[in-house]
Amino acid sequence: MITRVQYSTVPVGQELAAGMVTQFLLLAGVGAVAGLGPVGWLTGAAFAVALWTLLTSAMRRTRVYALGPADLVTLARATLVGGVAALVADRLGTAQPVALFVALAAVALALDAVDGQVARRTGTVSALGARFDMEVDAFLILVLSVQVALAQGLWVLAIGAMRYVFVAVARVLPWLRAALPVSMARKTVAALQGIVLVVASSGVLPAVAAIAVTAGALALLAWSFGRDVNWLWRQRERDLSRYVPAG
Repeated sequence: MITRVQYSTVPVGQELAAGMVTQFLLLAGVGAVAGLGPVGWLTGAAFAVALWTLLTSAMRRTRVYALGPADLVTLARATLVGGVAALVADRLGTAQPVALFVALAAVALALDAVDGQVARRTGTVSALGARFDMEVDAFLILVLSVQVALAQGLWVLAIGAMRYVFVAVARVLPWLRAALPVSMARKTVAALQGIVLVVASSGVLPAVAAIAVTAGALALLAWSFGRDVNWLWRQRERDLSRYVPAG
């Protein structure tokens, strides 16, 4: 079994520092191409610092001493997400550089299909890598939902907020934190959200069609979360029945 450390001869601190430098270089590139004001720069910088802080803390807590090859792909995705977030924050309520916005978001979405395969093929699958990938996905969907909400209405924010609401409620209801079975339907619905939001924000669809596909994506997401909550509730009931003596 090849370890993550064997794949990396660079200290993790240097890898994360390089990621932060790359984030600022991307912001500079975005600024050169489309212009980026103080709000955009501040958002991108805050994202880079938060990413470095959270990832460093998670690696120390889980005693992971090197980023695997898949983690580096996810880190590249996170950098692109930082650029998308900077553009959205900088242009709230104003015209977007659509081509640049769509390009950054589309590449970030495409790479989501890469990091998992890289982890499996290199034997470096880990809980930290999976969590890192999931958090980057969730934040990208949140940012994209903000962008689409500017045109379609605040209801679109439900797409980006749903996962965070679920996590918040799970802090109060521990049974929601149980492990879920692997589900291709869940993965497909989750992947569809990003695709739909990018298409809806690109302007290639008429307004009515864009609203329809966004509403459809939200309905599928609500179904997926509802299905998982129902499974977790039934699992809780089964677990409780094991400890309650039959009448």
